[in-house]
Amino acid sequence: MPFPIDEKYIKQTELELGVIFPSSFTEKMRIKNGGEILITNNDWLIHPFFDKKDKKRISRTSNHIGYETKEAKKWKGFPKNCIVIGSDSYGNKLILRPGILNKKKLKDTVYEWNHETGETKKLKKSISELLK
Repeated sequence: MPFPIDEKYIKQTELELGVIFPSSFTEKMRIKNGGEILITNNDWLIHPFFDKKDKKRISRTSNHIGYETKEAKKWKGFPKNCIVIGSDSYGNKLILRPGILNKKKLKDTVYEWNHETGETKKLKKSISELLK
């Protein structure tokens, strides 16, 4: 069950990954850190930010964005500059990409990376549309 998260843990993840998440994403995650969503008849798990507040939160956020991104970067064909924010049960990933001018600032557009083909396609034009 998702729960709110302190801003400092979001900032720690940004520092760890060397990125800046879109404010639309961090605002929603501050209120509900992670969770599940349904997109085109497919269940997706939204990965949480790693919350180190207590043992219970550490356990509940062990599949955090930092960990999942580092693991995905080991896969052949995963775009190296992308950040994983979610996964489905088949191994596909929801990802954010950096902008062209500012490589550290992630764009608001959500993409799906297919682990079998290595292809990336736009899934939602914004985080807000994804996390309604």
